[in-house]
Amino acid sequence: MPKATEYSLPVSAFFGVVKPSGPSSMSVINDVKNLVARSKIFVAEEQLEKSKGKKISKRGKNDVKIGQGGTLDPLADGVLVVGVGKATKKLNQFLECVKEYRTTCLLGCETDSYDSEGARVKTAPWKHVTREMVEQALEKFRGEIQQVPPIFSALKMDGKPLYEYARKGIPLPRPIEARQATVHSLELVEWNAEHKYRWPEKALSTEEKAALQKALGSTELQEDSEEEGLPPTFVLTMRVSSGTYVRSIVHDVAHALGSAGHVVTLSRTRQGRFALTETEDGDRRCLPWETFEKAAEEEAGEDGWRPWERSVLEHLEIVEAK
Repeated sequence: MPKATEYSLPVSAFFGVVKPSGPSSMSVINDVKNLVARSKIFVAEEQLEKSKGKKISKRGKNDVKIGQGGTLDPLADGVLVVGVGKATKKLNQFLECVKEYRTTCLLGCETDSYDSEGARVKTAPWKHVTREMVEQALEKFRGEIQQVPPIFSALKMDGKPLYEYARKGIPLPRPIEARQATVHSLELVEWNAEHKYRWPEKALSTEEKAALQKALGSTELQEDSEEEGLPPTFVLTMRVSSGTYVRSIVHDVAHALGSAGHVVTLSRTRQGRFALTETEDGDRRCLPWETFEKAAEEEAGEDGWRPWERSVLEHLEIVEAK
């Protein structure tokens, strides 16, 4: 029997979702909301009766509350902690917790967003880089470090997200300040000379590059040095504190190697006690996105639960029951 049925329904709770690469975190949350807002796990049956046939709004006062414990870039996949009901008020614990990531860097090319979703802004030599050089370079990125967040981030300066300055070519009021981060572990786990990844086809136009340079107050994007052949990739795993930008670590490591690089894959493998695989006491496994993708076509079984609801019931962390 699902654990949550030991409590009086509805409940406020956390559960983990494995976000796929592609959609935004908000898009994933909105899709999940369309399901939980019509489920007796989270909504009283009398309220469900009243809302039959009504459209689920994004910010409706009477709708079930739902939130997430820290966004992932559209490119990224992995752990997304979902809070429903009164659990939304306790999501801050996941913003402050230790997180683990696995990421792939493609050498030789820098993009405006520091990942493959962006446009090329600079190419650099890469043939001199070896696996041993990467392992040696990682030493300076462990422990307490200072890092500058990418300009294509939601971090705000004077009330405006940094990415707005970049897109509109608005000069930053001041340089982006370096922030302290703690890298508890950082390891090179793969070096690949053969792979499927390529530099982005899109490159900034002269006008776009000028706008980005204007926003940054810098001319460092003007240098290009392209070598023939397929640049290698390397894969890093890391355990980091809240506020650490994986894209910035990859960007800075590539610079330390005398090259350039950008993120081509990024997975959050752990966020606090929610993880892709249970390796520590108290770990909670996340539900694959396929559980929710096919939910709209499912019908309730003899026990009154749809398959997606049974899966959620098995993985809930109850914050408060009715």
